[in-house]
Amino acid sequence: MRMPEAHLGATPTSTTAKTSTTTASTTAASMAATPFANPLAAAAAIAAPIPARTVWYMALSTGLIVANIYYGQPLLAEIARQFALSVTQAGALAMATQIGAALGMLFFVPLGDTRERRALIIVLLLCSAASLLLFAAAPNALCLAFASLAVGATASIVHVIVPFAAHLAPPQQRGRVLGIVLSGLMFGILLGRTLSGFIGAHFGWRYVYLLAAVFMVGLALTARFFLPRSEAEISLRYAALLRSVAELVMRHSGLRESALLGALLFAGFSAFWTTLVFLLARPPYHYGAEVAGLFGLVGAAGALGAPLVGRLADRHGARNTLGIALLIVLASFVWLGLLGHVMVGLIIGVILLDLGVQSGHVSNQARIYAIAPEAKSRLNTVYMVTYFTGGSLGSLLGAASWRFAQWRGVCGFALISTTLALAVYWRGHRRHGKSGNIASADSV
Repeated sequence: MRMPEAHLGATPTSTTAKTSTTTASTTAASMAATPFANPLAAAAAIAAPIPARTVWYMALSTGLIVANIYYGQPLLAEIARQFALSVTQAGALAMATQIGAALGMLFFVPLGDTRERRALIIVLLLCSAASLLLFAAAPNALCLAFASLAVGATASIVHVIVPFAAHLAPPQQRGRVLGIVLSGLMFGILLGRTLSGFIGAHFGWRYVYLLAAVFMVGLALTARFFLPRSEAEISLRYAALLRSVAELVMRHSGLRESALLGALLFAGFSAFWTTLVFLLARPPYHYGAEVAGLFGLVGAAGALGAPLVGRLADRHGARNTLGIALLIVLASFVWLGLLGHVMVGLIIGVILLDLGVQSGHVSNQARIYAIAPEAKSRLNTVYMVTYFTGGSLGSLLGAASWRFAQWRGVCGFALISTTLALAVYWRGHRRHGKSGNIASADSV
């Protein structure tokens, strides 16, 4: 049930509805009698807009939660020194967090379709706080690796919140709402690095995770004031729920394509951010964690385009915006490979990269939520498990590419990943055409 707000009442379409006190049953009956051209028009007419305070709380929450996965990237050099880790081992530590995120999305996120969402979010927030405290207190590399898995797994709560937002938003506003919420997510990814770089440089990396635990407790305590209750849409046992996830993968080619495209984009993105701190530590830069974190502010400029991308996806189709996003990411890695050793070139490349990746992410999620409205959490599970699997491999292979060919090797790996994504996109484009109507044709 949605939280009542003054602006939630939709204008009745039946001429029999004369006052704002008309009951829900009367409204539904009058809607049934109205000759709409299609069911989506009827749904849009009675759909209530999601309260603005709920949207912004969701955006803030996704940013603070997802940042837990990325706090470590500007701190990798410092953590590696403390625990005597090589560059490849440090990359594996970043990979462990993303593997944890993928596991959390596989085992926790599907519960968003069968549990009351607000209560599930609060429980996972408290578990996240506990995992962050474990990371902050880790006495050795083995404990740190285990804590990294736990931090990633509990951060999967983000992907309960995103389909929750899609569930609350009317169809004609879904792209815009997702753009705002996913902007919060991208700002968390980028500005989380800035915050961790600053705190790590001045107070030590452990204090970053202590502060993050405080953030999670704060979100858990305030969730009841900003999120409406949202009862389960289906009733399934847990084993049957997981089987239904596999059935969605088998049934919908558009879901498989979106998931693969997201994974390939995120692989290159993760390779870049995992190795950036090592690029900045070498000539001609000689910078530490604080400056590496400040590049999150640079990337945030690109993330500002996400709400616009959401509106464009609503108006012109998500497949079209996705194709543009892929070309922007490809151009960014060409640019970074050629001019990444020049500060201005690096800054421009980061802006292009984050704009392209965020645009692709918003477009992909707008596409998958049109497949089966009653299965948004499970659809998101498939997409995000694949997405973070790509990211974890990107972190590991990016670190390995750095070891063998330094910065050009990292950019070369990212170019290969993005080129594969373009090939997948073009194959789907030739097979299904430009319309990208995933709901009707299951094509994108």
